[in-house]
Amino acid sequence: MGLFAILSSTMSKNPVLPHFAESLNTPEGFWTGVVAIASTIPGILISLPAGSLSDILGRRKVLLISSVIFASAPFLYLLINSWWQLILVRFYHGFATGMFVPVAEALIAETFPTKRGERISLFSSVTIVGRSIAPILGGSILSVTNNNFHSLYLAVGAAGVTAFITALPFLREKRRIAKKKTEALKKTTLKGIVHGWKSVAKARGVLTVGFVEAIQYYTYGSVEFFFVKYMGDVINLDPFLQGAIMTSQLVVVMLSKPYFGRVSDRIGRRAPIILGCIISGAPYH
Repeated sequence: MGLFAILSSTMSKNPVLPHFAESLNTPEGFWTGVVAIASTIPGILISLPAGSLSDILGRRKVLLISSVIFASAPFLYLLINSWWQLILVRFYHGFATGMFVPVAEALIAETFPTKRGERISLFSSVTIVGRSIAPILGGSILSVTNNNFHSLYLAVGAAGVTAFITALPFLREKRRIAKKKTEALKKTTLKGIVHGWKSVAKARGVLTVGFVEAIQYYTYGSVEFFFVKYMGDVINLDPFLQGAIMTSQLVVVMLSKPYFGRVSDRIGRRAPIILGCIISGAPYH
């Protein structure tokens, strides 16, 4: 599910989004930036509530909701004829990833408590396979179809629907689990959820790691959107080469994550995080 879901969501933006936004005459500057971040805002809004909701209703039900969005959002791109509509569709699409990733990782952590670092890293690598394939596949479709955006978003839709179909048999919960979640729902109150959020907000380790990850996503998101535009407008590379270049940087990530997950299980999380920050910051200097 993660493979096809992330393939779908990544191919909807990389490398197509800057070119699609330009074809819709999106005003340069502020509104171009809004197009770039529109799908990330739901992630900020929904990730924490989705995690709490999955504690009550069960991980699988929340994952099923996200898979519905993965399957439906791509086809809305086919109806877009104005840049402000693109912002709205990107905003809706962002809810899928915002719910999917944290809840899926929580499910894996519960299933493999003694190997959660390795298993979450393995899951992350599988999603990066989809993320790695997406730019070069999307660039190939744009090159072959002479920048036919509808053809590309049909392919995005096919991947999203595949993620939804893949999820259906996996997301079935046993009656015992469903009963347990129903009992938890009866006992859980809004006050308890808010108390849990306050506890998270006071956890220095969580805030520190979240801050580090936020900086990394800021850097990568800026490169992902504006570097693609630079390659097209300044270097005059065709969409296939743009996708190939964006794919190349993800291959090492895909191969190294399971290894560093195992390392962190053995020596702790801090050293790999610090090393990762140093390595990720070096190329921009």
